[in-house]
Amino acid sequence: MDNHEEVREFLTSRRAKISPEQVGLPAGTRRRVPGLRRSEVAALADVSVEYYAKLERGNLAGASPAVLEAVARALRLDDAERAHLLHLAQAADGTDALTRPRRRAAPRQWKAHRSLQWTLDAITAGPALVTNGRMDVLACNPLARAFYADLFAHPDNQANLARFQFLDPATRRFYPDWDLFADMVVAILRREAGRDPHDKDLHDLIGELSTRSMDFRTRWGAHDVRRHGTGTKRFHHPAVGELTLAFEALDLAAEPGLHMTVYAAEPGSPSEEALRLLASWAATNTAGEPLAPTAPPVD
Repeated sequence: MDNHEEVREFLTSRRAKISPEQVGLPAGTRRRVPGLRRSEVAALADVSVEYYAKLERGNLAGASPAVLEAVARALRLDDAERAHLLHLAQAADGTDALTRPRRRAAPRQWKAHRSLQWTLDAITAGPALVTNGRMDVLACNPLARAFYADLFAHPDNQANLARFQFLDPATRRFYPDWDLFADMVVAILRREAGRDPHDKDLHDLIGELSTRSMDFRTRWGAHDVRRHGTGTKRFHHPAVGELTLAFEALDLAAEPGLHMTVYAAEPGSPSEEALRLLASWAATNTAGEPLAPTAPPVD
């Protein structure tokens, strides 16, 4: 696969983020571009300027792990960015299929096996859902379905968290930190594109979002990558109001490429009480009635 443009833009964008002062170099007064010069990155990575220029033109094929690690250190890449660089190199070599675990396609008609669904349903204190790298929600517990009521309410979202983020106006209220969530979604998709460059459905999703959302298109050009692992998020649910939830994302060993994300509230907090209220509604709502807000929405 020819991924020269992706490699070039990623390395260039990372170089632009590092100031000379961050790596102990004098800033000087004649810099025409932000960040480090190619020659400075080459010196920090202990490779020739010509060789680093070749890498930054997009030619990662044949680059050794030691060289890639040296470049990652020179550019101060974090763990997600370092992994992304390695995935790009594997794709350039045509070795990604050999070096990664075998992944199932997980098409939209994929259905969780019984034990996985039982596991999800056994999690009653917080929303739990299974997603793939494209952020399709493939399975969830009842509380997650109630929590993401707006996601599942509109067929256009196609149970996809990226479409929900950028194409559904409901997210502007659901995510109080909308810009932060938007950055995270794009960084997760960018990482997945490097990890699985042959995923046609992912390419189609990125094309759709780029066409329909300026917010997505602008962020996609930043080439940021992120692994969805652990943290805290704020939400505003239409029925139970404000929640602050911790989350853990776990890779499913039996389903390579799929992830389970579980949300939890701090014990004794208002968010825990809000989840209990939402869980009670989810447990009694067998007729599929829409969620009703606890109070009129405030603009």
